[in-house]
Amino acid sequence: DFAYAVHSEVGHRTVGAKVNGRLVSLDTRLESGETVEVVTSKSDKSGPSRDWLAFVASPRARSKIKAWFSKERREEAVEAGKEALARAMRKQNLPLQRLMNHESILSVATSFGYPDVSGLYAAVGEGHISAQNVVSKLVDNLGGGDGTEETLSEGVTPGSQKPRSEASGDAAITVAGLSPNEIWVKLAKCCTPVPGDDIVGFITRGQGVSVHRSTCANAVRLGQLQPERFVDVSWNEKGLGAPFRVQIEVRALDRGGLLSDLTRVLSDYRVNILAAALKTDGDQVASGNFSFELADLGHLNAVLSALRRVDGVFEAVRIGADS
Repeated sequence: DFAYAVHSEVGHRTVGAKVNGRLVSLDTRLESGETVEVVTSKSDKSGPSRDWLAFVASPRARSKIKAWFSKERREEAVEAGKEALARAMRKQNLPLQRLMNHESILSVATSFGYPDVSGLYAAVGEGHISAQNVVSKLVDNLGGGDGTEETLSEGVTPGSQKPRSEASGDAAITVAGLSPNEIWVKLAKCCTPVPGDDIVGFITRGQGVSVHRSTCANAVRLGQLQPERFVDVSWNEKGLGAPFRVQIEVRALDRGGLLSDLTRVLSDYRVNILAAALKTDGDQVASGNFSFELADLGHLNAVLSALRRVDGVFEAVRIGADS
């Protein structure tokens, strides 16, 4: 009660107390004239205990404690809602980045009667509305099943991606039964196929043929939705030696000079690095994402093998549309 009378944050961060210089329990009753010292925690994660409600006496302290737990529950519900929506989309192989942007989610929140995005997430997290209902609405707003299929065929991926020359993509692919000038062909950005990959072609609406790796999760999803729109495609000799973009992830035990060693391998194998990012988690495990250009699948496999031999590296894999 005394701590909350001083300030709400003092109350929330209280971990102990001294009365007249002596440590006492938090439920100690104070007498007039006593000197009180409140011991607080500096941790951002500190907070009140529900047990305090059994002995606090002032309305201010009681209301502040209840408000803290109400806010905490809402934050947990918001996070649970976000995770539920992401799981529902991944289960259906839907494009998270395209569907879960602020503008799209806000539009759905408004249609369901929630004033903001957090309100919608919390409602999903608390079970007031199902994640599947929200996902269905997001898909409808995108343009229904057809709109979602086109998004999948485009291969939208997180973050910006420097486009490769369309001519190199066109020249490398042959579409069964058609000459190169009869149809526009593009390589999907989600799985970034390179010569040597098994590939499939998906006929988009008004945007030519989108070429995916046969194992691409987006291609599998499209095959379930519109199998009749697939066409046989193959690599041709014009694509040999042309640069193709790939993305990889490297995981290693963090240490000084790790990034330098990784980029040196890429340089030794003469790949054109387009983007690189390295981050470390709390367990001192470093995760690095690299985008670069190379000529074929054999070259990529050689690069991955070399990266796995770098000191501390325990994983080096290709990424994109579930790889």
